[in-house]
Amino acid sequence: MNELDTQNASVPAAAWPLLPLDEWQDTYATLHLWTQIVGKIRLVQTPWINHSWHVPLYLTARGLTTSPIAYETQVFQINFDFIDHQLLIQTRDGRSSAIALRPQTVAEFYQTVMDRLKALGIAITINTRPNEIPEPIPFEQDETHSAYDPDYANRCWRILLQSDRVFKIFRSHFKGKSSPVHFFWGSFDLAVTRFSGRPAPEHPGGVPNLPDDVAREAYSDEVSSCGFWPGAGLSYPAFYSYAYPEPEGFKTASVQPEAAFYSSDIGEFILPYEAVRTADSPDEMLLTFLQSTYEATASLGGWAQSALKQTAFKS
Repeated sequence: MNELDTQNASVPAAAWPLLPLDEWQDTYATLHLWTQIVGKIRLVQTPWINHSWHVPLYLTARGLTTSPIAYETQVFQINFDFIDHQLLIQTRDGRSSAIALRPQTVAEFYQTVMDRLKALGIAITINTRPNEIPEPIPFEQDETHSAYDPDYANRCWRILLQSDRVFKIFRSHFKGKSSPVHFFWGSFDLAVTRFSGRPAPEHPGGVPNLPDDVAREAYSDEVSSCGFWPGAGLSYPAFYSYAYPEPEGFKTASVQPEAAFYSSDIGEFILPYEAVRTADSPDEMLLTFLQSTYEATASLGGWAQSALKQTAFKS
């Protein structure tokens, strides 16, 4: 078996559900903003970690979590549950508060979350301006976004959950510096990043409503990054892979599978989610895409591939 062989070959087809963007884009926009509210709570309470690794959310068997957050001597955690459709705030002393995930404005959701935190003795102030969104509306003023379709929220989470599982297999093949598999609420994508170990040229910045110094620190080293977007920047959900800095010849590199292509519009290789969902082996197709695009980055960029490859171990 080679390194692209999967650990869980028989995954039910329902694990990779349909997710047509035009049928849930309003829910997508609202959920994006709700995750930003929760993510910013983690952000302000967590010490800075390189490449903004202190801000993402993580997949759980029921949704997304902040993981434990410190508040003075208290510890709390916020979970999105996309099965029972609730936001659950839990503290180390056993107290909790549940908020129903239902159609409601961003302003109402924001105020409810902050009120419930205060009721638990947690007084936190966040920057209410959304990040990485053109023409952002402050959370407390946003009466525009209010859709929530529980079926599509659940479908999106199920895709993220399976992607998280496959990304972790891919991550295990690399022994160099690598990010965790994590969900960035700013761009609403699941991502994992490999590093060559060499510094990169200064990033130009220019990400909408994201400080340039944050982007420059995030891309201070050479990277090969991949992930899943439910549809941002495209008209359909897709997996992506890019290099920074992009090596000469990257955009014309031969990558697999056949359904993958380089998008000049966003400067990344794209694999439409529908191709993965309908493949005989979604895991194998996705791993092939991740591996071949990484190899294009590493080969063209002169990475020390043999030194960075992880030896397989069996328990």
